[in-house]
Amino acid sequence: MTLPLKYSAEVAHARSVGGALVALESTIITHGMPHPQNIEVARTVEADIRDAGAVPATIAVIEGALHIGLEDEELTRLAQARGVEKLSRADMAACIATGGTGATTVAATMIAARLAGIHVFATGGIGGVHKGAENSFDISADLMELAQTPVTVVAAGAKAILDVAKTLEVLETQGVPVIAFGQDAFPAFWSRGSRLKAPLRMDDPARIAAAHRTRALLNLPGGQLVANPIPSEAEIPAHEMGPIIATAQTDSLRAGISGKDVTPYLLQRIFELTDGRSLDANIALVRNNAALAARIALELV
Repeated sequence: MTLPLKYSAEVAHARSVGGALVALESTIITHGMPHPQNIEVARTVEADIRDAGAVPATIAVIEGALHIGLEDEELTRLAQARGVEKLSRADMAACIATGGTGATTVAATMIAARLAGIHVFATGGIGGVHKGAENSFDISADLMELAQTPVTVVAAGAKAILDVAKTLEVLETQGVPVIAFGQDAFPAFWSRGSRLKAPLRMDDPARIAAAHRTRALLNLPGGQLVANPIPSEAEIPAHEMGPIIATAQTDSLRAGISGKDVTPYLLQRIFELTDGRSLDANIALVRNNAALAARIALELV
């Protein structure tokens, strides 16, 4: 039995010539925003990576095949598909084995990137420790994946709907380097700063790439998280977002939302409460992360 791994023509060529590659998740397409905005954003983010000199590799499982990079028609079909599974470490193999179609989360994208020899991955924000996790034990598989899979993940920090302080504690316990890019504060997703100081700071993509290589030389498992603040012109300040997030979380508890449904519910509720500003900010930060990831990938090659 062999793994049904399929490379897009663009990714296959980049692999053959040693080009710089940046992995992209696909849940932002299937679960993050409505059609046709999802396909427009996906194409824009891929274009941002190409403009920076690297090659995008959007990852998804389609009819049982693990795709590393999507042709434009495949991207279009995925953006329009209904009933697409949301895949993490626990259910990725089952989806492939049963011929299913699924979009990859941070954890699943990291696994696929490692299989394809891709060292850098750009996303919006990682999952983490949910508020109330001391009772629910709701902790994202993203944190454990960062501890064991050697991929540098560029994100605007952890999603601000989470207990960010506890998320940083878990990352520290798991030995994951958390590097703020260009500032001392740990970014708060929609907001540039938070009250939390990042454990590490680097201002140069070359140093981030060097840290990635050095972890490999030390034979250390796991990747590193690069926390890249949202562009200042696109941010929603933390003092504005705090009450909005609190309202959304109260609403989710009243509605009995749990498990994998929590994050999509909260993001949709925050979108409604901000009259769409949260989605505009999300798009800006994803594009910003993709551009930085491309610069790191170029340094690695």
